[in-house]
Amino acid sequence: MELAGCFRRFRRYFPPLLPLLLLLLLTAFTASASAVRPCGETDYYYQYTECDSTGSRWRVAIPLKPGSCSDLPPPTRGTDCSFSCPAGMYLEMTSQQCTPCVAGSYSLGSGLRFDQWDAIPAGFTNLASFLDPGPNGEDVQACNSSSWLPQGVYLESNRDECTVSLVYAVHLEKQGSVSFTYQYPDNNIFFEFYVQNEQCQEMVQNDDQKWIKVTNNGEWGTHTVGLKSGMNILYWRTTGILVGGKKVKPVLLRNIQIEGVAYTSECFPCRPGWFSSAPGSSSCQPCPSDTFSTKGALSCTPCPAHHYSNEGWPQCKVKLPCSQKDFFQVHTACDGEGKTQVLYRWVEPKICVENVTGAAALPAVGEREPCPPCNPGYYNSNDSTCLPCPAGTHSDGTNACAACPAGTEPMLGYEYKWWNVLPSNMKTSCFNVGNSKCDNMNGWEVAGDHIRSGSGSSDNDYLILTLHVPGFKVPASLSAVTRSDFGQITFSFETACSADCELYFMTDVNSKSTTVVESWEGTKSRQSYSHSMSRNASVTYTWAFQRTSRALDSRSFVGDTVKLYSISVTNAVDGVASSCRACALVPRDSRRDSSSCVPCPAGFFIEGDTNRCLECPPNTHLAVGVASGQEACVRCGPASISNKEHSRCYSDCLFSHTENNRTLTFDLGLMSDVASLTVGPSFTSKGTKYLHLFHLKLCGHQGEPAAVCMDNVTDVSSRDEQGDDAAQFVNSVNGFICQSTVIPADGRGFRTAISSQSVSLADTFIGATVEAALDGVEAAPDLFPASSRDLPDINFFYRSRKATASCEQGRSSVVSVRCDPEKSERGEPAVPSSCPAGTCDGCTFHFLWQSSSACPRCTEDDYHQIEGACKGGMQVTLYVWNEPKLCTRGVALPSRSSSPCEAITLWLKVGVGGGAVLAVLLVALSCYFWKKNKRLEYKYSRLVMSANKECELPAADSCALAEGEEPEDDVVYTQKPSLLRKLRAIANKNQEGESSESVLLNTAAQSDRWVLG
Repeated sequence: MELAGCFRRFRRYFPPLLPLLLLLLLTAFTASASAVRPCGETDYYYQYTECDSTGSRWRVAIPLKPGSCSDLPPPTRGTDCSFSCPAGMYLEMTSQQCTPCVAGSYSLGSGLRFDQWDAIPAGFTNLASFLDPGPNGEDVQACNSSSWLPQGVYLESNRDECTVSLVYAVHLEKQGSVSFTYQYPDNNIFFEFYVQNEQCQEMVQNDDQKWIKVTNNGEWGTHTVGLKSGMNILYWRTTGILVGGKKVKPVLLRNIQIEGVAYTSECFPCRPGWFSSAPGSSSCQPCPSDTFSTKGALSCTPCPAHHYSNEGWPQCKVKLPCSQKDFFQVHTACDGEGKTQVLYRWVEPKICVENVTGAAALPAVGEREPCPPCNPGYYNSNDSTCLPCPAGTHSDGTNACAACPAGTEPMLGYEYKWWNVLPSNMKTSCFNVGNSKCDNMNGWEVAGDHIRSGSGSSDNDYLILTLHVPGFKVPASLSAVTRSDFGQITFSFETACSADCELYFMTDVNSKSTTVVESWEGTKSRQSYSHSMSRNASVTYTWAFQRTSRALDSRSFVGDTVKLYSISVTNAVDGVASSCRACALVPRDSRRDSSSCVPCPAGFFIEGDTNRCLECPPNTHLAVGVASGQEACVRCGPASISNKEHSRCYSDCLFSHTENNRTLTFDLGLMSDVASLTVGPSFTSKGTKYLHLFHLKLCGHQGEPAAVCMDNVTDVSSRDEQGDDAAQFVNSVNGFICQSTVIPADGRGFRTAISSQSVSLADTFIGATVEAALDGVEAAPDLFPASSRDLPDINFFYRSRKATASCEQGRSSVVSVRCDPEKSERGEPAVPSSCPAGTCDGCTFHFLWQSSSACPRCTEDDYHQIEGACKGGMQVTLYVWNEPKLCTRGVALPSRSSSPCEAITLWLKVGVGGGAVLAVLLVALSCYFWKKNKRLEYKYSRLVMSANKECELPAADSCALAEGEEPEDDVVYTQKPSLLRKLRAIANKNQEGESSESVLLNTAAQSDRWVLG
């Protein structure tokens, strides 16, 4: 071991002296072993030394067992270092000549090929490089079990979010290349291939070489990269972006081939199940079905009776008794009498035996039944076949085609709901990533009122159904209504599964790349799904059904099925018409035919009585798919207006609210630009750190949905496309609110952050109000802290009609705008702390946007005045805001003002004050005396009336003055009079016209007494 270590160190630091060292060592070894027997040809093998600086090398003999023999052949000069043999030959070291491989083996000449994946071949290494810090700072090593998995004929990547690299190191004597065949169907896996040199420096590669192109579902792609001479370390690296809880589809590798190695000193035997019948072969061929072979076979052997095998199998299996899983039913095409019947056929290849005990027999042919009607837009011909209606006509499928009436146009499209035969623009196929045994099978079978998945050859087959639409043509009546939707596909389906089945719905625009639009796992009840086409281009819609993703070569879940009941596509350019739609007619003064249809201008609808174009009323928008009648114009929601084209409603950033007889006016113009909100970080079960990135467009800008979210885990080759066509293939969404999932660069060692799973959360503005609900969308004020200010929140309601598997009615969003003078004018949106992803149910998203711009405009009620003291004949008036100030902009605070005033001395102020008090007292006394006098007069009159009911005065001794007597000045009272009574008596005495004295009447008992003074 020490000698070997010394030899390696010497070879590293002194490579030019290596051949001389080998000669010296061999000479010494030969001299010391002169007593050992001479070596035969079976005791050693030849090997070349490392190439020296001149490009030459030596051939030396290496003993199989050191010290077991002597007299090894002496070293001889070898072939040139750049020498290599052609494919199908190997370098025979004894003669140093290229020799053809024998039958049953193959050689690539100067290359290496890896196409057997029963195990990881020697030289390959799996590296799980995910050692990111977790949420608490600890090291996460949950990816130790993640690796590339061999699956027989291909290699499968990991399905989790770990970063796993498949590494292979190869030394090339000349420039060469590496090529491999792969499947990359899911862009939620980050897949890259790169090359490093022996100093671990990455070779210069362009994007096309580094980033692998996404393939269509079920298709294999080939990737080739040039290699330099010397050491090359090859990396196939995958990273799953698994943040939504949904499984990703793995990357598959097969047929890795490396060119540029110096020589091949031996041929490789064919693996079991493959053969090579002729010498000098560069590859082996798989054995046909019902045959098998062993390793290094020249030919294949037929299977014994009641045994079977598939292509490339190393052995045969026993055929089991037939069961119901081994046959399926089909409907025959309509015959000349309009009849059809049910037939049963064996699944091919037939791998069961039917003439044994317990085997199921093929059911009898069903009775002839009337054929289902033709699909809408078709008519039944004389030979009971369904043909499309001619242009300009329509049919419901049961009646003959009829021309559209004047003032109408046909509604072109496809509407398939009867499945007696497969329509001409639809195809079905079967595909398996590991073999080709189902390539000639029908993946789907028609069944009258539905089309269903076929049986396939094994449970992990992809059963594929495609529908091709060459393009879309928007009818004249809808040209002003379509906005960005050129067409729409709607289909009704259901699944019934006992395993982990999955149905994929995909689109392929202009045959560029297939994209998974939606998928459904497990059993699903009957439901409908719609998808809009936002571009006028050729598109192929694909349904792919897989019963299980596990590599099972059996038919255990053949009862798991999917049924499609109906498929409809609108505005297809080569479609047929099931009905007619009202259209706008040319003006009467036009020279064209008055019955010709013309498109209405943007924002106009077709008036029902005259079929003329009329503009929608203000603040209304055109309903999608509705062009005629007043109902085509839908009124915008509260606090929203329509744009010029009446294509959408939006908020102009102005809002008014009346409360307590006061109108509050809000101007949110400073919040009109797109705002961004990053939420997180969050961590997956494996420890991957990811963030939620939201873009929000609240109001203004004519309602353009300017919030854009983009993915950068896409087919990078599309970046090199030029013009507008390239932009159509960038995976981006726009709307009022959109969301992306971002894996930061510091979390996984990427050179840039990865953005994926971009979705639009709001493409329609419903309205704004202080209420908590609008048009079925509810705000959740309890999710946010209550406002400490006496101002209502303004709730902006949005909706996205695009349905998903979890949100059948689409998503909705609520942005609550709140006044906060302590925030900036732009403010900052936030999500609920209890729902850090912005949503608690996955379908309704809630945001709180606090800003000083969300406060109402200032009015005169928001400030008050303060008057200062009069100093030097001048008085100052100040204006200050009410505290706390809950308004912004609007009315400005009045400036400080001064006005003249007069100063008054202290003694004058005291005198004026005293006089005012006395005046008040005198007025009070006068009132009191007047009131008492009135009361006395009243009592006196009552006394008189009670004393003499006949209105006569009572008798008295002397009631008048005698002649010569002087009137008395005083009145004598029976009781001691008070001061008030004396004053009253004096006042009565001096009254004019009185001739008698004042009398005090005490009580009713004393009414007959008159006492005089």
